[in-house]
This record gives sequence, structure tokens and C-alpha cells, in this order.
Amino acid sequence: MNKPQNTPSKKLLAVFAHPDDESFICGGTLAKYASEQVDITLVSATRGEMGRRMGNPPYLNRETMAAAREIELRNACDSLGIRQLQFLDIRDKTVEFVDEDSLTSRIAAIIQEIDPDVVLTFHEKLGGHPDHCAIGKATTAAFEKTGQRGSLYFITFGDVMERPERYGYARKDVVKIDVHAHLDAKLAAFRDHRCQTEIDEWVWLPDQEAKARFGNYEYFLKADRAFTVLNQHDLFGRRIEI
Repeated sequence: MNKPQNTPSKKLLAVFAHPDDESFICGGTLAKYASEQVDITLVSATRGEMGRRMGNPPYLNRETMAAAREIELRNACDSLGIRQLQFLDIRDKTVEFVDEDSLTSRIAAIIQEIDPDVVLTFHEKLGGHPDHCAIGKATTAAFEKTGQRGSLYFITFGDVMERPERYGYARKDVVKIDVHAHLDAKLAAFRDHRCQTEIDEWVWLPDQEAKARFGNYEYFLKADRAFTVLNQHDLFGRRIEI
């Protein structure tokens, strides 16, 4: 009798700028794939030490912020099922000023080491915050530099990509992930980022009321429009070249 072959785990690498990017923007998706035994690595460029929120009432300062936010991020990773966490040790609000070639090379080395099936990062123009755009630009360049076999996607905010045409994209460029079954984990991760969410009263309402503030879907843009995803509800969906 033949022994069953062990199926290699799918791997996802998320490269973001700050603690809480992973939870606030795509926590449902990360929790969904973690529940499906996807091996997830999160890279945070900074420790968020320049964040304007310091608790409610304030209990942090510039000296204590980085350590507190690191602890909060590690707790959020546990809530979402993220197995590995790395920091690039860049000062918050300075990612755009880091030498671009050096940053690209650092991220490329991580990509080569992990060999992920899916990479998530920010869009270099639609990221909003300068740190978001800078880490997205460097990650995109690193992905291209490595000739990576996997797929690169840009995270997006809320449900803005229900109408991607406003941003120069088509519906075929968007992957829409159903996260309704993973809102408990997403809410837990929100609450783990305590110093950033204590001021938001809705986060601390009874669970059902708080979860009602979340959408049931999270949206991702294909970085490479020259392929079609056969399943537009799965970041790991089989792809074909156009």
C-alpha cells in the first residue's frame, strides 16, 4: 500500500509598513488562509513608533511606543494565525527616505528565502501613506528582481475596488475574498492593537455590534494584468496568461 504524499504548504508573504496594517486592511483574508494551513510570514518595515494614537487615555510616549506596538503586533499575529514575523527596523515615517536599491535587495532576499506562492503589499501610488507607497514600490521591484514564480497582489482599502474603474482597473483585475467566517479573528486582532483602537468606541462594543462594522469581503489588485485568475475569489487560484 502506498503511503500518502505530504502536500507542501502554500506560502503567503505580506510586506507592509506598520503594525496594524495587516489587521486593519486585510486581517480577514490572513485569518482565512491561516485557517486553511497556509504558512504566512509578515514583514513590517517599522514598529510604528510615530503613530499619533498613544492609548485612550494616553499611556505611551515616543520612547515606549515601539516596544508596545511590537507586542501588540505579535498578539495580533497570534489572533490571525500568522506564524512568522520579521521587522526591517526602519524608523516610522522614514521608509520613503531609505535607499531604494538597498531596501529592494533586502526584500528580494526575503522573497528568495521564503519562496512564497503569494506576495501581498501596498500599491505604490494608491497606498495613501508615504510609508505604504514606499514599501509597496520596493516590494514590487523586489518581486520583479527575483523573477518570482508566485503572484503579487496589492491590498486595497475597504470596498473601493467594488468600482475599480475609478482607479484605472477592470473587474478582472480584482480578487474578492469572502471573509465573513473570519470576522471573529479580525476583531480580536483589532483589539490586540489596543493603543491604536481604544479611541474607537465601536471596536469595543459587544462582538456582534463591532463585527457589523466590517465588510464581508476584502479586495486585492493583481500587480500583473497579463494573466487571468480563474477563480477571482482566491489569491491562490490558478492563473493563465492572456
